[in-house]
Amino acid sequence: MHTLETHPFATLFGIDESVVAQALSEAMSRGAEFADLYFQHVRTTSLSLEDGIISRASTGVDQGVGIRAVIGDQVGYAFSESLEADAIYVAARTAAAIAEGTKNVPPQHLQGRDVDNYYAIDRGWDEVNITERLPLVQSAETMTRAMDPSIEKVSVGWMDRDERVLIVTSDGVFSTDRRPMATLYCSVTANKNGVRQSNGASVSRREGIDYFTEENIREVCHKAVDRTMILFEAQRPPAGEMPVVLAAGASGILLHEAIGHGLEADFNRKGTSIYATMMNEKVAPDFVTIVDDGLQENDRGALNIDDEGQATSCTTLIENGVLKSYLHDRISAKHYGVSPTGSGRRESFRHVPMPRMRSTYMLDGPHSRDEIIRAVDYGIIADTFTNGQVQIGAGDFTFYIKNGWLIEGGEITAPIKDVNIIGNGPEALKNVVMAAGDAVLDDGSWTCGKNGQGVPVSMGVPTMLVEKSMTVGGVN
Repeated sequence: MHTLETHPFATLFGIDESVVAQALSEAMSRGAEFADLYFQHVRTTSLSLEDGIISRASTGVDQGVGIRAVIGDQVGYAFSESLEADAIYVAARTAAAIAEGTKNVPPQHLQGRDVDNYYAIDRGWDEVNITERLPLVQSAETMTRAMDPSIEKVSVGWMDRDERVLIVTSDGVFSTDRRPMATLYCSVTANKNGVRQSNGASVSRREGIDYFTEENIREVCHKAVDRTMILFEAQRPPAGEMPVVLAAGASGILLHEAIGHGLEADFNRKGTSIYATMMNEKVAPDFVTIVDDGLQENDRGALNIDDEGQATSCTTLIENGVLKSYLHDRISAKHYGVSPTGSGRRESFRHVPMPRMRSTYMLDGPHSRDEIIRAVDYGIIADTFTNGQVQIGAGDFTFYIKNGWLIEGGEITAPIKDVNIIGNGPEALKNVVMAAGDAVLDDGSWTCGKNGQGVPVSMGVPTMLVEKSMTVGGVN
């Protein structure tokens, strides 16, 4: 086990145990019950290709430290982009200003936390030359153009990120993590007889460059082209309340937004979530189990530790239809008298941590996809989503479906597009009448926004049927 003095992250940030001890002492000088330091170093490389030409290429480095002082439910927070000792101490004293109480003694010795690694890669992104990235972007563009003669424009975006964090707490524990991320995005515009349609697809995972094989790149390109070309055949369906089949995979965005946020403990602690008084109550049918998981290997939402230094977990939120847990950070866990779930997350060292989702998905149900389709006399399948709005407290939502299908007489009859669905997340969850055994975790470049902070997440569901309580905004 490394001591802080010999740990490579301490060398990277240029700090030693004496600086850390002094910073924690300053943060706790006004009576804080708890304090922590969050050091972060991020190196990001991005490329954009349009019409065969690299239109943008950049590499940037961002680093700093965020310092938090906590007393009860109150938080004092400050950050410094400078890692000079004096700048760190000033930030620590600023964070301490929130607290008034008996002075606590900071730890005299720090012990490292051992954690499992769920995103080990062979080569870090700092070892990859730009000349290795360029062919991947160019091959994606070439592949895509060759897939259909009506394609007139292809845009390919690339981003990789090498993030290192060091978290030191007044409990006397330090934790470290190195978090890779890579994203490939392909956007397509096609023209048929003067009519243009556009769509796209992406993949984003905690992977190294070896993941981006020709096969995996081609899969993203195919999705982008297929989603675009089907739009030439698609129509808007009639409007009205009707059964909605949520397709496996990306439909998890509805689960994430309309239900998942309502299970984050801070909303419940403040009484703003509809689920605040429903613990251990029935909120869904018996076959519905929903988890939030940080342990999926190389997944975009995976975490070895959260941004408070807690080991991550797979948290069962709803089990056999019964609400079993919220997502907790350190503060909410203390409030409820439970253990943290490893869900304390932040966008960067400039932001305070809060309960956030990681990879939120519903487990397989007892039905088949074919059974579900046959059970619908008239309704739609929602396949890909491009936008949405949610009132987190009540769970009311509006989502925009880019791709979908019409079901008539228990059969898929035609593609649909440009459809809004309107409903309430908790009500929709109660009205799930069937779920298939085909759950898919979507690999898209999902970023969750909350209180002005964005963090990478992933999501998924099996094919599922919501029998009522959704209104489809089609053609009158």
